Order: sequence, then structure tokens, then C-alpha cells
Amino acid sequence: MGYLGRRIGKSQDTGNPTADGTGAGILDLFTNGYFQRQGNIAPGFSGSALVATGGVISDYEVSGTVYRAHIFTSTGTFNVTTAATGFFPNTVEYLVVAGGGGGGGFYHGGGGGAGGTLEGSITIPAIPTSHTITIGGGGNGAVNSVSGSTGTSTTILDPRGPATYTASGGGGGAYAPTGAGGITGGSGGSGGGAAGVSNPPPNTSTAGPGTQANQPGPNGTLTGYGNPGGGPAVFPNSPQFIGGGGGGAGGSGNPGNTPTPAPTRGVGGTGRLSSITGITTHYAGGGGGSFYNPPAAPGPSTGAAGGLGGGGTGGGGTGDSLNGPGTAGQPGTYATGGGGGGTERYSPTLIGGNGGSGIVVVRYQIAQLTAQQKATGGAISYYNDGSGMKTIHTFTSSGTFTNTSGSSLSIEYVVVAGGGSGGTWSASGGGAGGVVSNIPGFMPGVTPIPAVGAGAPNAVTVNIGAGAAGSQNQSSPYGANGSQGTLSSLSGPGPISVTAVGGGAGAGHPGTPSPGVGGPGGSGGGGAHPANPGGPATNYPGPTQQGYPGGNGAGTVAGVGGGGGGAGGIGGNASNPRTAGHGGLGIQLPSMFQDPKSSVGAPGPGGGGYWVAGGGGGGGDATDQFGTGGGSGGPYAGAGTGGGGYPAGGYPVVLATSGKENTGSGGGGQGYNGPGYSPGTVSGKGGSGIVLIAYPS
Repeated sequence: MGYLGRRIGKSQDTGNPTADGTGAGILDLFTNGYFQRQGNIAPGFSGSALVATGGVISDYEVSGTVYRAHIFTSTGTFNVTTAATGFFPNTVEYLVVAGGGGGGGFYHGGGGGAGGTLEGSITIPAIPTSHTITIGGGGNGAVNSVSGSTGTSTTILDPRGPATYTASGGGGGAYAPTGAGGITGGSGGSGGGAAGVSNPPPNTSTAGPGTQANQPGPNGTLTGYGNPGGGPAVFPNSPQFIGGGGGGAGGSGNPGNTPTPAPTRGVGGTGRLSSITGITTHYAGGGGGSFYNPPAAPGPSTGAAGGLGGGGTGGGGTGDSLNGPGTAGQPGTYATGGGGGGTERYSPTLIGGNGGSGIVVVRYQIAQLTAQQKATGGAISYYNDGSGMKTIHTFTSSGTFTNTSGSSLSIEYVVVAGGGSGGTWSASGGGAGGVVSNIPGFMPGVTPIPAVGAGAPNAVTVNIGAGAAGSQNQSSPYGANGSQGTLSSLSGPGPISVTAVGGGAGAGHPGTPSPGVGGPGGSGGGGAHPANPGGPATNYPGPTQQGYPGGNGAGTVAGVGGGGGGAGGIGGNASNPRTAGHGGLGIQLPSMFQDPKSSVGAPGPGGGGYWVAGGGGGGGDATDQFGTGGGSGGPYAGAGTGGGGYPAGGYPVVLATSGKENTGSGGGGQGYNGPGYSPGTVSGKGGSGIVLIAYPS
């Protein structure tokens, strides 16, 4: 007798088009029984599916076929432990997206190009293999009179050969050095947009080419996608200046060359549509171009939109001088490869948007769903830690958790906010994002949440906080504070309200604009030299604390900063002689979230995984004893390590590192801005947050 299935939750065509938002439904338990035939998907077809580990796992069904996706938003390893047999193929599908390019700066910046994209399938050998995956970061947005920088490549190292599949980073958006003449947009996976210029050739700016198109991986197995940026943007005798949009994986960037209002001018190229995660969405959209328009001229007052797929909106704005109103270029969306938006203004703060980081998704067919799904949202997986089978919803970007079971649903959760960034010069580490949970024994306090009612009206909004951007090294004699991370939260109808506070900013060398004191947050940022205190932690000390304070800066002799606080411990104090403070310990996720097939979190003390929310390490001037992230002996929990140095005194420059995405860990502090330093040197960024929700299957 056959089975006739029905679907719970949204269909594949109506799922929320975000990488980790509300996804498609799966078959109910009755239909699920059809797949629970010892690895058979239909009577008479025997065998077992491929078994692998790594990334965030998402299981879903499409038209009777059940897939498992491994989603990598940070560097990791896809480990095939058991090859498929019988009916099931040893073929995996890949989506590989590089980091997007940064938006161009003053004058009239173009949008950053999207990261190059590869798609296709690879046959796994019948022996266990490990594929090293390196996720590319987004390029930096331009600060004042420079172009945006190129995004970083995303790669997969296939051990058979060995062979490397490479998606190239997106090209940076151009700028116009004199306000009239321009330069070429950056070349990359997709090209950067041209700058807006006002005169005919030879004073023109041209768009950057897209290099990824039709560039396959080894043996022709993967197909490349990338397009050029928009341009040239030439306005004879026009008061308007519009940067071209960055290219996207699905289309070219739009030029800015029209002196009249038009809905497409300077818009970033569209991204490429994919359903490989189980949710149909765009990846690798180009950044939007900037816009400058005097009050007397018709037209919009903001820069162009980024392309679908994570492209950042352009900056610019209406004003009668270059010092008039304006906005920074918006960043490309994290884990999409989107290009950053261009900016118009000359300002230390109104800069081009950073490109979005890359992503890799690996998908293959599995034998069966091992448990029942009762809700939609996030990446869904199933795990039994010995206390019973649980359904896990992992949110690495904002989305919606909707109970589709037909009755109220009690959940267990962990909410981690974005980490703070480190400061510069005698600098301290950023604090970890706050951690809030209702699981007894995990954090000092338990924050309960009511049962989630059934149906869309009772949907819970999940917000994932971004990690703070690194701070820019300033001219002597002052440093700069880092920034606070962004909050993560659960919110819904009635009393459902849970907020984790972003990690505190690491302090910079005291003086204008930095007071040298660590910033408050879920965990506090470290304090800077000389002897400035670390920042406080939310509700510390107390039964509902979200983390620990930052460490103090050293005294008058040593120019070193304290470590940022972590969810599991206070940031280390800096000390003489020239020893920066280590970041505070993170915390290991509860056992229900420690699925060996998943790489959520990062390694911690003792070699165990699944650690989050470690404090960033402190930096220094000439010291070679920089603080490690997440505690002594690290880096742990994905936290950034401090940097510094002083080339004129014989100390090499060591760059601070950033917190790992989706750990909520703090970034490292960056040391002295002296001879041999680049003015563009920045401190470590904070890692973005994460939300995990579990319930009995």
C-alpha cells in the first residue's frame, strides 16, 4: 500500500527568500514513515546515503526527494566519512560565493562588485575525503579618496589531485580623484562600478570587468558566474554625479549615465538565484552607486539600490557642497557575497560600504528524515544528545520561527549577540556579545519564554546581531575606540521578548575622540593604556548577567591594552613589561547543540568544539606579547587576537584578527599607528551572533 503525503509549513515556492529565514515545510510524520525504510526512499531501492560533517546542517524535502545541506559561513572542513551505496549517489552539489568588493569613495564612488560564484556537482570518491573550505571576506569600503578594495576569494580544496575550486573576490567600486576624471572600477569575480564624472573623455571612469563568468573549476565540473560593473558614467555639463552599480552574479551593474531620474541608474547587478539551502534566494548582488545632486537639480536624494543578493545601497545625498548632508555606503549583506555601496562624501565616517562575506553550501540526497519538524525557520537538523531526539533550528541570519505543529510548542534557546571590535593604538580587545538562554545551568541566569502558539500570527521574529566593524587607526597622537556589536533578539506576540546585548567596544589610546575606557556591552570591552578600566557587562554581577567585564589597560610604562570580556570569564588585564591582556573565556553550547556533524561555534580550551562568545585579545605598541582571543593559550571560541608592533624600533607589524562569524566573539585590538604603518590599518571586527532553538522531535 502506498503513502499519500501532505505538507506541513510553507511550500518551497512561498518560503521566505533569505538564507536562513523561514524555509519550506517538510512531510508530516505519516509521510515521513515512507522514508524510514532502512535507507530506502521507495520499496525495492536499497542502499545508504552519504555521511558527512561540517558547517551548519539543514535537512529538507523537495518533491519527494530529501536533501541535506551543509552551510559554511566561515572557514571549515567538509568531511565525508562514509560513501553512499546502492540507490544513493556519491554526488554532491556546490554553491561557492566569494567575498564582495568594497564600495568606492570620494568623489562619486561606484558600487562594489559581487563575489564570483561557482555552481555545479562533484562526484565524491568511494573512500572518506576531507574538503578544506576557505570563506572569503568582503573587501573594505573606501575611506575618502580611494577605490574600494577587492573581496577575498572563496576556495574548496579537493584532495584528489589535489585540485582547488576558486571563486574570485568582487572588484572594488571606483572613485573620481578630481571630481571630474575617474579611474577604472576594480576587476573581480564581478566588476566594480565606475565613478560618476561630469566631463567627456578623456576624463572618464570605466567599469571593472567580471572575471568569473564561464571560468569553470578543475575538470570542468563547476560553472562560473560574474558580470561587469556599470559604466561609464559621463554627464556633459550636468551638476549630477552618479556612480555605476557593481556587477552581480546574475547580471551587469547598471550605469549611472542619465541626467534625469531613472529607476535603474547606478543600481547594482542582480545576484544569482539558488535553492540549494532549501530556501530560494539570490546570492552575489552588486553594490549600488553613490549620488550627488545639488538642490536645484531634479532627482533622488539617496544613492542607488544594491542588486538582489545582498548588494549594499549607495551613499551620497542632496546638498549644495561636498560638506552637505550625505550617508555612508551600506555594506553588502553577510554571507551573500554582495558588493558594498559607494559613497559621495569626504569624511572619516561617511565611507564606502564593506563587501559582504562569502558562503559555501554543499548539498546531497539522504535516505530519510530522522525526526519530525514542528516549525519552520533557520537551518533545520536533528540530534539526540542522549536525552532524546531534538529538532534544531539554527539561525545565522535574521528570520522567522513559526510553529506549524497545530498546538503550542515549548522551546529551548540560546541567543548570542554580535561581538564588539577592538580599539587602535595601545588598544584593547572587543567584548563578546551577550548570551541569553532558558536552559538551566548554562548561564548564571535563566530567562524563560512562554510556549510558542501555533500558526503565523504567533510567529517569533529572530534578529541576528552583526559584529562591529573594526576601528580605523588615526593620525598621531590619538587612537580610536572600537564599536559595540549589535543586539540579537527573539520577539513575538504577547510576552515573548528576549534581548542579548552587543559586545562592548575595545578602547583606543586616550584622547579625542577616544577616552581610553572600555565600552559597556553584553561583555565589556577592554581598557587602554595607561591604566584605564575595562567596560562593564550587562547585569554583571547578578543572576541574569550576559557576560563578564573587560580587562584593564597597563600602567604608565607599557602601552598595551586589556582583553575584552567573554561570556565565561573576565577579560585579562594588561601588565608590565608590555604584555597585553588576553580575551575572556567564552562558553560552550549545551549538549543538545553539539551535533558532531555540525561545526557551529569554534574550538575551545581542551580541544572541544561548540564554543561561542569569547573576548578579543588586547594589542600594543612595540610589544610582541599580544593578547589571544578567548583566553590564554587561544585563540578560542573564534575570538580575535591582538596586534601591534613598531617597525622603526625593530618590532614587525602584526595585524589584529577578527572574531569568527556566528560566534558573537570580540575582535582583537590593533597597536600603535607609527612609522611603517598603513593609515588604513584597522582593528579586528567582532563576530556576528547566532540563535539556536530546540524542541523534542
